[in-house]
Amino acid sequence: MNRFALVLSIAAAVLGLDQLSKWFIDHHMQLYQSIPVVDSFFHISYVRNRGGAFSFLANLDTAWRLPFFIVVSICAITALLYFVRQVGARQYLLLCALGGILGGALGNLTDRMMRGGMVVDFLDVHYRDWHWPTFNVADSFISVGVVILMAHSLFSQPAEGARQ
Repeated sequence: MNRFALVLSIAAAVLGLDQLSKWFIDHHMQLYQSIPVVDSFFHISYVRNRGGAFSFLANLDTAWRLPFFIVVSICAITALLYFVRQVGARQYLLLCALGGILGGALGNLTDRMMRGGMVVDFLDVHYRDWHWPTFNVADSFISVGVVILMAHSLFSQPAEGARQ
């Protein structure tokens, strides 16, 4: 399988999983409903986020916010596809990370396009007074993918003969 096919296959699977999970939450829960999974630690809580990560730009008018997030998403998707060309065909971990990030970006972009600029968030982690912002499957794949890319850039050895 070539690297683009691998990345696009992973991205399609992440996109499908993300949209299926959001559809399930949207059709089986009431907005702001919260279901404890592990009490005082993890709940499934249905919210809609108008902003980006950590509700970034959530208070900006939709006429500005939606085009901004669409342009940023398109730029990120383009950069990811360009980066796939730079990754070796046998660097499977990096290719999987890129596929996860791409799928997550497409999942949140799809949500914004279908839900008037909002995304469905439902994974709710907290402990005592500490509360992580509610997130979704797309956010999870983006975060894990970015951590893998960062770890690779920090800890991998350059290939012999590579430019330094």
